[in-house]
Amino acid sequence: MTRGRRFPRHAMRNGAAAFCSVLLYYCVPVGWMFELDAWPGRLLGVCLFLAGVVGLGWLVWRRIESYLRAPNATGAQVDGLLLLVCVVGVVFALFYYRLQQLHPDQFDGLETRTDALYYTLVTLGTVGFGDVHAVGQSARIATMVQIVFDLVVLGTLLTIITTSVTSRVQAATRAAREVSGDAPDTTR
Repeated sequence: MTRGRRFPRHAMRNGAAAFCSVLLYYCVPVGWMFELDAWPGRLLGVCLFLAGVVGLGWLVWRRIESYLRAPNATGAQVDGLLLLVCVVGVVFALFYYRLQQLHPDQFDGLETRTDALYYTLVTLGTVGFGDVHAVGQSARIATMVQIVFDLVVLGTLLTIITTSVTSRVQAATRAAREVSGDAPDTTR
């Protein structure tokens, strides 16, 4: 398989993970009241939610299989990490949204699911525009937990990339020494 054909597969998997995460996020039945006239539209929402769950489940299963086949493959490690970020990002966004529904004094500027997803992504990106921010203690604790998670993920991603680059440079250096006939001096 050529490298040109491999990139789109990674992009498609990561795009599918993002799509299924967003599908799950916007269709999860949160705070529904039982009203008979609202059920036809909600049935579609439940079906889309289930499609998101099944899609994410399948993607997680494929990532686990891929990791077990080649645990040191950099692409698989990065794909797995991006899938984890999608899933955990949806969990944080749902938590923030539900927290604001139950306790409207926890956030300033967070009213909709889009606001909660936006806040989660802005926190993940360490941007912090300030238009949506935590004001209550529960929201601040949840945000701190997300920040710690984000730092661990970013640190892990940097470790994966650094290790990959270092091993490739070392392999290239060894190959260059073998081609030039220079053997490493092991007498020291």
